[in-house]
Amino acid sequence: MRTQVCIIGGGPAGLLLGQLLHRRGIETILIERKSRDYVLSRIRAGVLERGFVGLMEEAGVAGRLHREGYPHDGVMIGAGAEMFRIDFAKLTGHRVTVYGQTEVTRDLYEAREAAGLPTLHEVDEVALQGLEGASPTVTFLHEGERKTIRCDYVAGCDGFHGPSRQAIPEEKRREVEKVYPFGWLGILSETPPVHEELIYSSSKEGFALCSMRNETLSRYYVQVPMSDRVEDWSDARFWAALRARIPAGAADALVTGPSIEKSIAPLRSFVCETMRWGRLFLCGDAAHIVPPTGAKGLNTAASDVYYLYEALAAACTGDEAALDAYAEKALARVWKTQRFSWWMTQLLHHFPEQTAYDRRVQAAELTFLAESEAAQKALAEQYVGLPY
Repeated sequence: MRTQVCIIGGGPAGLLLGQLLHRRGIETILIERKSRDYVLSRIRAGVLERGFVGLMEEAGVAGRLHREGYPHDGVMIGAGAEMFRIDFAKLTGHRVTVYGQTEVTRDLYEAREAAGLPTLHEVDEVALQGLEGASPTVTFLHEGERKTIRCDYVAGCDGFHGPSRQAIPEEKRREVEKVYPFGWLGILSETPPVHEELIYSSSKEGFALCSMRNETLSRYYVQVPMSDRVEDWSDARFWAALRARIPAGAADALVTGPSIEKSIAPLRSFVCETMRWGRLFLCGDAAHIVPPTGAKGLNTAASDVYYLYEALAAACTGDEAALDAYAEKALARVWKTQRFSWWMTQLLHHFPEQTAYDRRVQAAELTFLAESEAAQKALAEQYVGLPY
């Protein structure tokens, strides 16, 4: 098989990149380790920055997003018994859109299939070769056969555990990591959301987040030690913990019900500062991970897609200069989102090593955020998405 760009990874980053390149007349083959049904069964958050929505529009797949997504002009912050609002529309003139990552992936899959673009699922033993030469190859097992794709460029959109980053020699990879001492226990329930906007809440019992998928499907999280297991948390215990961590008005309005999904997600930050190796370009979780605080994971992958798509489009017409700038541009924005996610996590969570002094400073920072329009604008600008 021969193509211009081989995309490894069939999540939203790889699919969005493929659709954007297709709109520029650039050939791609996409390979994915799991089945299509498996990819679409993964439940992920979906708070989309303005830039992500713009890319979906440019890719020609934003119709259902605009019909079924939920524009949010602000977010609620709980600080103990108090709650205040950050008004995105007033402070920045922009908004975010709540639209599940699964729905984004579904829209992109349907567009790729409608265009008849080649997509191979359930591939195994993926190996990248010749990345420093003019014509790299990607080999893999598919349907019991060893197959090879020859291409001009490889886009590694295959997540943290994929083979793309591992194809870069270890001594050439610059990696940094921060692991947090807690996780988020999340549940999905067929109940109406407690509020029309997201609530991020910090209390003496710990952090909580009230989110939603739609008018009848809610997603809630509470901070838990990483030593906890899902089995330790009955639905009744979860609802009691959530009520204790959100302001009284929200707690009184909370509608509870049986969970239909429950899991614990660890919190960590990771950046591989080697996002290019020869003709391999890392994109999304293959290169970086952020804590979910601030909703930057999917959105930072989208900014990578933007820079890579523009660079590949130029390269395929003979101008490779933009490819040389890809990693620098992508990483400059990656580190801004890393800083924001770190700050939001520090602001709202309890840390085991915190002293009484640390807690008082944390409370003072929340008070400052509640009272300062300048502080609120700084949060709002980053939450709705910095420009590409």
